[in-house]
Amino acid sequence: MPRPILLFLPIIWCCMLLASCGEPATDVTESSSPNILLIISDDQAWGDYSFMGHDQIETPRLDQLAEESLTFTRAYVTAPLCSPSLATIITGLYPHQHGITGNDPLFEWDERRYSSEWNVERRRQFDPVLRQFLDHTLLTQRLAQREYLSLQTGKLWTGSWQDSHFTHGMTHGDPEQGGRHGDEGLVIGREGLDPIYNFIEEADSLDRPFFIWYAPFLPHAPHTPPAELEAKYVERAPTPAVARYWAMCEWFDQTCGALLDHLDQKGLSDNTLVVYVCDNGWIQDPEHPNRYAERSKRSPYEGGIRTPMMFKLPGRIPARLDTTTLASSIDIVPTIMSICDLAPDETLPGVNVLERAALQDRKAIFAEAYDHDIADVNETTRSLQYRIGLEYPWKLLLPDTFNLPEAMPELFNLDDDPMERNNLVSEQADVANRMQQLIDTWWIPDHYRKVKSSGESQ
Repeated sequence: MPRPILLFLPIIWCCMLLASCGEPATDVTESSSPNILLIISDDQAWGDYSFMGHDQIETPRLDQLAEESLTFTRAYVTAPLCSPSLATIITGLYPHQHGITGNDPLFEWDERRYSSEWNVERRRQFDPVLRQFLDHTLLTQRLAQREYLSLQTGKLWTGSWQDSHFTHGMTHGDPEQGGRHGDEGLVIGREGLDPIYNFIEEADSLDRPFFIWYAPFLPHAPHTPPAELEAKYVERAPTPAVARYWAMCEWFDQTCGALLDHLDQKGLSDNTLVVYVCDNGWIQDPEHPNRYAERSKRSPYEGGIRTPMMFKLPGRIPARLDTTTLASSIDIVPTIMSICDLAPDETLPGVNVLERAALQDRKAIFAEAYDHDIADVNETTRSLQYRIGLEYPWKLLLPDTFNLPEAMPELFNLDDDPMERNNLVSEQADVANRMQQLIDTWWIPDHYRKVKSSGESQ
């Protein structure tokens, strides 16, 4: 595995950082129903942006968005895998709460995986998980209280756009027609943005606020960037595989810029909340195209769960770079609800990141890492691999004692050891014990409880 490059923020951010010392967030003083554009990158490392310090990848439009936003450089998603992570973004719940812990159910299949027959059986097996998930209140349902029109594009693992209560969408979700994780929606960005432009026109004609779920299959594999971008990065990258991935990052950036330009051209930018997050990380395997290296996607390390997160609403959210405050994808729903003047839901675990006190009072955030496939659709936490706690600068990884019996807990000081190479569990036992208590208070998996109640040892 290649050693990841330690990335530093450019000096141009220093003034913003100094200005924000001691102010982890800001207060919104107005309430209305702004339009909402939620941009979700797919499989991108937390540092693979110019504004995050990458010295080769060019992301000028996301750099500009970061400068204009309340930007958290130390934000985290709740899982290093797309389906559970996206389910968190639309519910505001952790995976063990919303029930989507993997991409597919685990079942025996003698034929080719991902064949049409496999896909139909997959959906049949997945239905109990999907029904449980759809019992939760989704962001689309909350926004419907404010008469939002909502458009789904790109990735969606939870059936059709209608199943997830969008008013408009691209993903049909029919397994007999290839529906699994986005189907017809996966062309967005790669084949233009007309469905979004047409939706904006319709919402404008009806004088309705809109919510756009822009979750393109970018920079996700297959890494097939435009020829001119690939040629550009072949001159910079160590291998062709890395060049194609880097080019995909810039291609994604270009599509984000096109969307933001369209809002400007329509006079909508000043009344549009733009939210940015990535579903999970990615470190490109330098020798194998379209494949990720260790300690990235599907791992509990920074390369799997860390992401920049941004909130932009001109005149209401002052731009600020925050490099130390922990933020989480569980915070997206409560923050949007506050901005849209929806009553807070006390059952949600996240906070409104625009409230200083809420961020200051929260001492830790958490994440969960699971196997790719859900081992038991009736008890989805059985696929658990790690529980993760972050109390900056400390990060504790607790392996599941059933699924990873040989793995050891790992404690890292992210200030001193951003690459997570020096396990301090023994040297900092008090810190590790305190953080384990935080994690156990936050969540103990159901199968742990059952084992304890039966008198068996862990």
